[in-house]
Amino acid sequence: MPHQNTIESLSAPNTSLSQRKLVPFGNNITATQPGFLSSIYNLCRHFFHISFSGGSFISAVVQFYVCFNAVVEFVLNLFGFGSARRKMVKICCIGAGYVGGPTMAVIALKCPSIEVAVVDISKSRIAAWNSDQLPIYEPGLDDVVKQCRGKNLFFSTDVEKHVFEADIVFVSVNTPTKTRGLGAGKAADLTYWESAARMIADVSKSDKIVVEKSTVPVKTAEAIEKILSHNGKGTKFQILSNPEFLAEGTAIKDLFNPDRVLIGGRETPEGQKAIQTLKNVYAHWVPEERILTTNLWSAELSKLAANAFLAQRISSVNAMSALCEATGANVTQVSYAVGTDTRIGPKFLNASVGFGGSCFQKDILNLVYICECNGLPEVAEYWKQVIKINDYQKSRFVNRVVSSMFNTVATKKIAILGFAFKKDTGDTRETPAIDVCKGLLGDKARLSIYDPQVTEDQIQRDLWMNKFDWDHPIHLQPTSPSTEKKVSVVWDAYEATKDADGVCILTEWDEFKTLDYQKVYDNMRKPAFVFDGRNVVDMQKLREIGFIVYSIGKPLDPWLKDMPAVA
Repeated sequence: MPHQNTIESLSAPNTSLSQRKLVPFGNNITATQPGFLSSIYNLCRHFFHISFSGGSFISAVVQFYVCFNAVVEFVLNLFGFGSARRKMVKICCIGAGYVGGPTMAVIALKCPSIEVAVVDISKSRIAAWNSDQLPIYEPGLDDVVKQCRGKNLFFSTDVEKHVFEADIVFVSVNTPTKTRGLGAGKAADLTYWESAARMIADVSKSDKIVVEKSTVPVKTAEAIEKILSHNGKGTKFQILSNPEFLAEGTAIKDLFNPDRVLIGGRETPEGQKAIQTLKNVYAHWVPEERILTTNLWSAELSKLAANAFLAQRISSVNAMSALCEATGANVTQVSYAVGTDTRIGPKFLNASVGFGGSCFQKDILNLVYICECNGLPEVAEYWKQVIKINDYQKSRFVNRVVSSMFNTVATKKIAILGFAFKKDTGDTRETPAIDVCKGLLGDKARLSIYDPQVTEDQIQRDLWMNKFDWDHPIHLQPTSPSTEKKVSVVWDAYEATKDADGVCILTEWDEFKTLDYQKVYDNMRKPAFVFDGRNVVDMQKLREIGFIVYSIGKPLDPWLKDMPAVA
């Protein structure tokens, strides 16, 4: 039997359930066809039936009043003036970067009843989000933003206004590795997070849910709670950890169809209520079984652990690539054989010049610091090795280039194909290309760099910025200004390789697989070298053209076997 708090419960008895649809009371009233008009008729008939058949007149009046209010609420909602409109949930995200922007855009798309504001103090960044040229490149992001922007998705520099109005505040600010002071070189710098928390406490006049979206150390939520509780002036806050598990280049796909959504909160009634509120947001498109809930500390540590495990796999296969080169094995074949084991799986087993991006190195160093602070030096040392193998792989690649080209690249032109840390993104944070280029420049090479998504300004900034030494936390001297003349940035792969002595492929852009390598070879100086740091080219075809080819972890070219050994 239908619940009595519905218009449908008062409809004609001879109407089948399949022909009738529920029109619930409250904020979620929805139009029903054809049941809506018939419900009004049945409402009146029900009233008179009770009134003139000996039923309680008061009961009839009460039921009529309740049902009439529901009908009025429905009409108001239909035209956008009902309580559903008045009580629209508002979300604010502090930080309009690689995580905040795409995540909030997808929430706005999937939850049209929720108003989403992305705020940032950077006027240029917000202006870009409000333009046709978004500040970050991500496949599919443009379409999502265009569908929602100006409707229920807004980008603004008025941080305090939108935080004040919000019910849920996501914090997605940068948490870089500290470069000085206690924990320098390992600990996360929470300066931006603390500033955001103090601002939230200052401007809030209503209770709020504050969500950690940035990757933070374990127990960060505890520190944030103290800041909010001591500065909130009676306002109550619930802290949740909702780490992102996006991969740049596939972020929109990952957001549309996530492996899991993780929400951590306090194990109190208030904490569980906050968890449920955030679950309700994601439930608009994420199956319930994929929304995982934990306590706060488990959620915070899970993000660090996930990145550490992924980086560990990359370093493991890269370590194996060195052994493959030494023994004549093929790392691609070894990876395939290992990956077919269902206990291991094939993902993240592609040998390369090394991993990059904003997360892996930073989060592992943070994990190392946490282990050291908790008296676990052996565990800390274990995770340090993941970083050391990554550094070794980059230096090994540079050494291979130099030793192959007669043990010097001084004054030689080296074409660099790809500068982003991976394909389908313009992000260059911690990209292996930086260390490879600096290594070659250190041997006085001339570089011609091409990447389809990275600007010349970004490349120049990355190459001339101060290099931080993780083992010895001091700022080193910037690259000599004279080396700037040895770098040119071009917008065509063929221009980059023209008159080059060697080619280094450092990003796995699809276009590098389909280049006319005969044309490339014809326009290069001889002998022509290709150093494939991503295993994207067909070695045999290139050798048939005339190239001397080095691919990481593959059997060495006969030419290379005669060159000096690489440590």
